[in-house]
Amino acid sequence: MKLNHYIFFALFLIAGLATKAQSQAKADHPRSGQAQVDSIYFHLYTDSLKKGVHNYINVDGKLTDGRWLPLTFKDITFSASAGKWDGNSLIIDSSFKDEKVQVKAVLKSNPQIWKEVTIFMKTWDNPELLKTKEEVMQGSSSPARKNKRNRRGF
Repeated sequence: MKLNHYIFFALFLIAGLATKAQSQAKADHPRSGQAQVDSIYFHLYTDSLKKGVHNYINVDGKLTDGRWLPLTFKDITFSASAGKWDGNSLIIDSSFKDEKVQVKAVLKSNPQIWKEVTIFMKTWDNPELLKTKEEVMQGSSSPARKNKRNRRGF
């Protein structure tokens, strides 16, 4: 009977410690309320939007403690002068003719924090062609230059 009391006490103690650790982990998380987003910034992966693809719009929040937090559509309300949204991705129709799109991001938890950016459309499609097997096997057409060491006999 005493053994059951010790087991029950040990389980109770472990459960209490686990709850405390879980609470501390939540308090340390930036979305918990301790550190707040005080400004947002666009950190775009590209300098232009492409038609007919998912263009990921990366927005980061700067926290009051100086840390950075990636923000998603769960944190941000996105709007744009063209296209449709799928999460953080802006999809521009292939028939779009303008040269740029205005994108606005508003922090859901504090709509007074927002940013707007103009993103230009990719206008020149430069598909880089890979060399064929024959071109690779032939190598370059110009003769290889020897470096100075080889000319001196070293």
